[in-house]
Amino acid sequence: MIHRRLDDLLAARLRDTSAVVLLGPRQVGKTTLAQTVAREYGAAARYLDLERPADLRRLEDPDAYLRAQQGQLVIIDEIHRAPGLFPLLRGIIDERRREQDRTGHFLLIGSASLDLQRQAGESLAGRVAYLELTPVLAHELPTKHRPTLPVDQLWTRGGFPESLLAPTDVASATWRQNFLRSYLERDVPMFAPRMPAETVGRLWRMLASSQGSLLNQARLAASLDISSPTVGRYIDLLSDLLLVRRLQPFSGNLGKRLVRAPKVYVRDSGLVHALLGLDTLDDLLAHPITGASWEGFVIENLIAAAGPRRIPLFFRTEKGAEVDLLFERGGRVEMVIEIKRSTAPTVSRGFRVACEDLSPGAAYVVHSGSESWPMPGGVRAISLLELLQHLGNTA
Repeated sequence: MIHRRLDDLLAARLRDTSAVVLLGPRQVGKTTLAQTVAREYGAAARYLDLERPADLRRLEDPDAYLRAQQGQLVIIDEIHRAPGLFPLLRGIIDERRREQDRTGHFLLIGSASLDLQRQAGESLAGRVAYLELTPVLAHELPTKHRPTLPVDQLWTRGGFPESLLAPTDVASATWRQNFLRSYLERDVPMFAPRMPAETVGRLWRMLASSQGSLLNQARLAASLDISSPTVGRYIDLLSDLLLVRRLQPFSGNLGKRLVRAPKVYVRDSGLVHALLGLDTLDDLLAHPITGASWEGFVIENLIAAAGPRRIPLFFRTEKGAEVDLLFERGGRVEMVIEIKRSTAPTVSRGFRVACEDLSPGAAYVVHSGSESWPMPGGVRAISLLELLQHLGNTA
């Protein structure tokens, strides 16, 4: 079992908040984490899985059942199946607060981000904390599971535990293909019954093949023979399911013409490779997607480690100055990052110009090796693991 960085944070949030909403895509380990919490609480926890008929029957009279759990941590898995519970939870939380029982009432687990946050935010404002469990990150991978090059197996297979720890590359690839199929056959119809799963699947593959490109809805719409607003709704769905990321552009007033379209990434690198039929590291390294895939992999790791107080963006001007990832914090550009799939990276001219434009607190080139060293112009070449540790320590 892989110890997740969120374990300790979740325990802390339950100690200081009435309710915690734990978000993440399916099969990422949310249920495993929740069951671990339930075991730690022992008799002081009740675990309900709303996909189990027996647990659904317990909530036939939800008000009576939940009020009877006074002093218990109630864990409700698949909470998106019962959105009507949120107003009821607010009343129970407020009642317990009046009795000076202020924290650790509910742990709510779901797979869709925006819709759950909207529902919980409307009913539980000021009473709830949100946490996202991502696929496994590079600095979470135990040493005994690391291949010769520490992050390459994680990059190739992605961070879903069943895929990452599969006994062979073939078993990992098979798991990911089944995962993709289950999302299209089950989750798309459940969360968006009017969206044709086949078309969503085609869009998903197109996004993988153009990993990290600027979003061009008109081009995608023409390829899929649908309207541009429809493409936007489909991408909204994949984003809501925490499978796709729109990375927004920097929009500060620099007196330059800036690119305004977001960049789009399939968030898990293993899913990128499954969508493109790349089963092994050799397959990946021989494919043109290598650089873009590595860029997306590094970006997801860094954003997850950076914490909620840092705002992730990218920067590009129409004259070619470019930063793959930057973090804003407290209204200033804290750091800018260029990403290279190389152990001997160089700094591009566009990155140097961007550093002059943005005046960041720090500038890094993240490479695929394990060492770090200073480069000209105040830039530092740094390994992914070292930058992840720095971000985690300063989140």
